Amino acid sequence: MTEKIVFKEESYLIQGAIFEVYREMGSGFLESVYQECLEKEFALRNIPYISQQELKLQYKGQLLKQTYRPDLLCYNAIIIELKALSKTTPQHKAQLMNYLKASGLKLGLLVNFGSSPKVSIERIVL
Repeated sequence: MTEKIVFKEESYLIQGAIFEVYREMGSGFLESVYQECLEKEFALRNIPYISQQELKLQYKGQLLKQTYRPDLLCYNAIIIELKALSKTTPQHKAQLMNYLKASGLKLGLLVNFGSSPKVSIERIVL
């Protein structure tokens, strides 16, 4: 039985952009710097993205007043959550999983530019 990888091609393109930003910038900057660089790299590569787009949340089919603004939303389907920490924690993964569940999206990428010696990318699939 072969397992279908969710948004395989899109993920590959996004990861290429992430690796390029890390290659160019390295670690040690604030999350906001990486976000701006990644936005520029996505534009160069024609990867569709929206920065800080408000996503509506639901509880038992009812819209909540509270909303969520992911760092980046690519292809209108993939949440990119950026961090610039020495390491991510299970709470960061749980946070992204909750965002996916609440938004109805299937794939999130937890990207940590603060890890060394390389950027870390964790796929979270619901």
